[in-house]
Amino acid sequence: MKKNIAIIFGGKSSEYEVSLSSSYALLSNIDREKYNLYTVGITREGAWYLYEGDIEDIRSNTWYKSDKVSRLLISPDNGEGKIYVLRDGGVDEIRLDGVFPMLHGKFGEDGQIQGLLSVMGVPVVGCPHASSAVCMDKAMTKAIVRELGDIRQAASVTMRAGDDVSITAVECEAKLGYPMFVKPACAGSSVGISKVRTREELLRAIEIALREDTKLIIEEMISGCEVEVAVLEEGGKYTVSFPAEIDVGASDFYDYETKYVSDASSYYIPARLPDEKTRLVRKNAERIFRALDCRGFSRVDFFFTHEGEFVFNEINTIPGFTPISMYPKLMIHSGISYSELIDRLITSALNA
Repeated sequence: MKKNIAIIFGGKSSEYEVSLSSSYALLSNIDREKYNLYTVGITREGAWYLYEGDIEDIRSNTWYKSDKVSRLLISPDNGEGKIYVLRDGGVDEIRLDGVFPMLHGKFGEDGQIQGLLSVMGVPVVGCPHASSAVCMDKAMTKAIVRELGDIRQAASVTMRAGDDVSITAVECEAKLGYPMFVKPACAGSSVGISKVRTREELLRAIEIALREDTKLIIEEMISGCEVEVAVLEEGGKYTVSFPAEIDVGASDFYDYETKYVSDASSYYIPARLPDEKTRLVRKNAERIFRALDCRGFSRVDFFFTHEGEFVFNEINTIPGFTPISMYPKLMIHSGISYSELIDRLITSALNA
């Protein structure tokens, strides 16, 4: 019997557009003969709708203007995974067997939607709420990975809204030196990140980052290329991809524009690494994934320095599924097609 699966897209995050692109790709490749699909869209303002129109309107961000949308209500008190669709003739009740939240950034990748769905009693594709929340917070992630003992991370200073900016600037200059990176602690896809070279740029970057989050992490610059590894977990069994190497070209770093908009970056799969370094980064990617209690899928990112050393950068628990996203590319290189990847993620979540 077909399972009722909801794909959730959109949301209040600054990564709304990336979610649309990822969801369009997912919906274009999922096996519709195997699942009854319910496409749930969340507007930038946070309104939930069941969308039953053409997926092309998702890609163009006109879906919410369609006459194919119906207001949707969820009820966490029933524990049976039910959603309620408001139509002119009344209310339709739908029981979900699982949910694939293709929501990047805040309110999607940070554990909030996972916690809500858990209370509703619905299996969720990907990491549960606790590991999602921890992985979204760069400072908390660093603290846990530090316990592994032998994985290098960039030196950093954590700052919160309300802290004395001048004191923070002096601490950063003493501990990190220029250039350095200012990052929101809990924002994904390089949103709000700035590379700074002077005190004036540092103060401006802090102001920009505080628009995204109330906690910031300021890091030393690590010189080298970016290396990314995809991890797929299915019932305690792990598939770890060969690493990809990112060449950002003329871009200053792998920022939001370079990742999703421009064609300034290029990549190599597998990365141009010696065999022993490839084995090491794959091993450490799985160690980090497991230490953070991840499930389903995540992409683990490192820097590979000019001295030949790996430095852990971050982990993404809902990595992009856009046509140029690295996670599906790495899994395809590992012999798992896009459609098979989606099916295995859903199957794993339903069987957990």
